Amino acid sequence: MQIQSGCMATALPQEDTALHIDVTPMVRPRSVAVVGASAKRMTQGNVVISNLKEWGYRGAVLPVHPQASEIDGIAALNSVAALPADTDLAIVAIPAAQVKGVLDELEQSPVRSAIVFTNGFSQGEERSIREMSKGSRLIVHGPNCMGLVNFTDSIPLYPSRPSKRLRPGKVAIVAQSGSAAISVMNSTVVGLSKVVTMGSEFHVGAADYIRWLADDDATSAIGVVAESIKDPVALAFAAEAVHAAGKSLVVLKVGRSATGLAATKAHTGALVSDTDAYDDFFAATNIATVSDYDELIASLECAATVRRMVGGIGIGIVGISGGQTALACDIAEAGGVGVAGFNETTAKRLRKALPGATGHNPIDFGATVNVEDRNSPEAIAAVLDDENVGAVVALQDTQESLNPATLQNYMGILNVYAESGRAAKKPFVVISPTSENVDPGVRELLAQSGVPLIRGLTPGLRAVGNLALGRPKLAGAWGEARRGTRPPFNPKAGEIRRELSQVKGALDPAASFRILREYGLPVVKSIVVRNADEASKRALEVGFPMVVKVASAHIQHRSDVGGVVLDVADETSLRAAIALIADRVSQTMPNAVVDGYELQEQIVDGVEAMAGFTSAAPFGPLVIVGSGGTLVEVIGDRAAKLAPLNASEASEMLRNTKLAKVLGGYRNLIPETDLSHLVDLTVKFSQLATDLDGAMVACDLNPVLVRKGSGEVRIVDALCICA
Repeated sequence: MQIQSGCMATALPQEDTALHIDVTPMVRPRSVAVVGASAKRMTQGNVVISNLKEWGYRGAVLPVHPQASEIDGIAALNSVAALPADTDLAIVAIPAAQVKGVLDELEQSPVRSAIVFTNGFSQGEERSIREMSKGSRLIVHGPNCMGLVNFTDSIPLYPSRPSKRLRPGKVAIVAQSGSAAISVMNSTVVGLSKVVTMGSEFHVGAADYIRWLADDDATSAIGVVAESIKDPVALAFAAEAVHAAGKSLVVLKVGRSATGLAATKAHTGALVSDTDAYDDFFAATNIATVSDYDELIASLECAATVRRMVGGIGIGIVGISGGQTALACDIAEAGGVGVAGFNETTAKRLRKALPGATGHNPIDFGATVNVEDRNSPEAIAAVLDDENVGAVVALQDTQESLNPATLQNYMGILNVYAESGRAAKKPFVVISPTSENVDPGVRELLAQSGVPLIRGLTPGLRAVGNLALGRPKLAGAWGEARRGTRPPFNPKAGEIRRELSQVKGALDPAASFRILREYGLPVVKSIVVRNADEASKRALEVGFPMVVKVASAHIQHRSDVGGVVLDVADETSLRAAIALIADRVSQTMPNAVVDGYELQEQIVDGVEAMAGFTSAAPFGPLVIVGSGGTLVEVIGDRAAKLAPLNASEASEMLRNTKLAKVLGGYRNLIPETDLSHLVDLTVKFSQLATDLDGAMVACDLNPVLVRKGSGEVRIVDALCICA
């Protein structure tokens, strides 16, 4: 084995240098120091030394121990300062209280990087290590991790014993959890190139390794198990590098429970969850996702063997059982995997090759009763040639538990699949319908033809569907838009942020409307008065009919406490409305401080919409748009997307709501209504959310009234929550 060092074979593009850390010293170290090995007992450090020796690591192994002269038969150094100048990596496996001191010593030494296994830090210890990492020359991986294994170069920097069945191959795994990495690498049947456990990511992040693996000739598919994303922009650029290299990236995001994002009283926080932000990020950056380990393993096994989809992105399904092929269609469509519609040329070829067949997707070979009448190779070729088909899935029971005679009966069609896959210019995948282990002889037969054999219908179909993803240039565009180098959308954003920094909780209605106007957002005419006498004097500034609302920083949802009166037609009803609101508020919220009463123009003949945003760290604001009104949370009609948005993205969001169907003149209930005004509002609102992110953590515009027909919009109410 040749130990390599220095920069990666392909230098990081200029735009990546500030985003990604070169992890070569940790993946391919020329020499490894081990701090924490013992001369008297077996520690994590000793296991690392033992693994390196057993795997035949050809670099220098340098135990560091204050008293011992020798550890595991290797001469020990008594201090970090004694390490030679070409030491690439230090393994740190010592108690938490000692870690910061050792990292300080390593910072002053020639050592280039450190992998820290240790966990159990106090808040103060964690804070000091994070602070050190910000300006450190030393590259720090971890802590609270299990290191990494470079299978390609036989370098196990790992405090446990890797399974003997694991072998080098083309799949890399990057996991924040060590146990997740163990589960995946011990369940896959393909060879591994690198397995990296990230731990707490105080310094080096998963995106750094993904970017490195994009240039690694030994890796063709990368699987990620992520509990969180440290830096979405860095991951977006790393994903683009992976896709541009023609490689696959598949992410399993764990912890996707539907928990509201913002702990505020804004409706938006209850209408969206952490999952909405992650889903939009993965969709925007074209990163394939899975829902569990089985789907991840299937996707990696598939991607490591076959190319991406070409031509269409739908799949063709073939098999010898009509029931299985029908079930596969059901599962594919439920999972968002497109089932292709065949063109007429394909249909004719299929009916000729398979007498009695419909010529439609899926293909049931069993529909041609006489086996001798079937031309299965020609049928498969016809499906592969269809421009609507990006990949072909063949269903076949291949379980290890099959009776040998039954398996022998299946060998005829399996040989057809092997030959078809060998000649195919599109992905050709065989799925054994259950998750039971498959017959090793069948797996070998198909593998020799470059055909993956995947266990389980749901994981297998997800794996094939993921072959449609991976186009380059999309991820980088997402990252560039959020890189922080772009000027604010509004030149007054800094001034507004300074104003908001003085506010905690809900912003008063007048200030909210003023800020909305600064971003060109159309609000109703509105004034705030202190009492009924002032209301009478200033009523003509708004005009009748009007809406009267309580103005109080203590009351976020005014209709909930009876703080809104509609159809106020004259001065008499205006005074009565104020008196009624005052009485209702005193009964429902007696401790609320009433600042006054808001008088608003009343918009008639409008459909209630809503828009909102909430902070969705680490991505930034998540914007929603949908149906509005007092039942907004009950109806739950919304589409969500990370800010900022352009007009095309806002229009796509709106098309995904029931509101758009209503405004489109559904069943002639209202005239067909122009959506462009609502799209424009959504775009400008997303710009406000982007500029004020961190200063304003959530905002509801509800209702936004859309005038039937013309589509003109007016914001009637705004609840803005400051940090």
